[in-house]
Amino acid sequence: MRVKIVDTTLRDGEQAPGITFSLKQKIRLASELDKLGVDIIEAGIPAMGREEIKMLKILSKMNLKARLMTWNRMKKSDIEKSLETGIENVHISVPVSDRMIKNKINSNRERVICEMKSLVEFAISKGLTVSVGAEDASRADMDYLLDFYYEVTASGAKRIRYSDTVGLLDPFSAYRAIAAIKEEIPVPLDFHGHNDFGMATANAFAAGKAGAEYVSCTINGIGERAGNTSLDEIVLSMMYMEEATSKINVSRLSHISALVEKYSGKANSLSKPIVGKEVFTHESGIHVDGMIKDKNSYAYLKPEILGRSHEFILGKHSGISSVKYIYEKKGIILTDCQAARILEEIRK
Repeated sequence: MRVKIVDTTLRDGEQAPGITFSLKQKIRLASELDKLGVDIIEAGIPAMGREEIKMLKILSKMNLKARLMTWNRMKKSDIEKSLETGIENVHISVPVSDRMIKNKINSNRERVICEMKSLVEFAISKGLTVSVGAEDASRADMDYLLDFYYEVTASGAKRIRYSDTVGLLDPFSAYRAIAAIKEEIPVPLDFHGHNDFGMATANAFAAGKAGAEYVSCTINGIGERAGNTSLDEIVLSMMYMEEATSKINVSRLSHISALVEKYSGKANSLSKPIVGKEVFTHESGIHVDGMIKDKNSYAYLKPEILGRSHEFILGKHSGISSVKYIYEKKGIILTDCQAARILEEIRK
């Protein structure tokens, strides 16, 4: 299995409250995402105006290996603005739940499909490669969703997106939904998950097992509300648990994570999976004693592939073995009695 990555840090990630990347920062991030090995960079929203279009034009001339893609509403004017950027890949987001069709765009099911087909055909006529996303797919009627995807592909779209826009799925429902779609629709599918209940990575993982070829995600999981699927988490979990391959250079994950922390002003939790500063740090005496004897005793993810290493620290929960080991690393050999006395002072 190979997992392909659609990184939307520059689009959905920047939509998180309080985040605005400067032009210089977006250029740097696009370059770093390219070095990281993502397949597609969802780079921005041309309809936002001249400055966004200017930025996208600059990115389009950077000769990146990753494909650049713009994000668009179901409006011809959005596609016309995308044409100004020089980027040849466009994503069109279309509301598909009855709630959004009625309340957000004041339309109906039949009109949505008709307008979507017309817009896809227009974009293709202009030489663009089209991806179409089903917004709020997790609240849509499945029969209608399948009809929608069928018409999307018949109109010439090369990829479809399933968006769990409000993060309501669990891994079991995500698997069932994606498996049902893949049975009927042959084109590649991109799963776009949100983390409102802390399940974005688990849902993306389930979607991958069910046949989704692409996963939308962001660096550090930044994004609207509770954020998106975190790129590092989905890549490493698929690699370790499904033996999936990807183009991602995992040794660069810590670097780009720190860069996004700096640019976004959103610090990761110290215990954030994969890239958190303390996820390879150990204090518990039982754990440290076990890892001194066999470093895999209490670790499955290998920090070395991320350019990191395990660290042992002393604290309330340390044991005699921990004290002796850490002091020995400093060139000081302790007896059990000496270590016990030091441990007693630490616990005070």
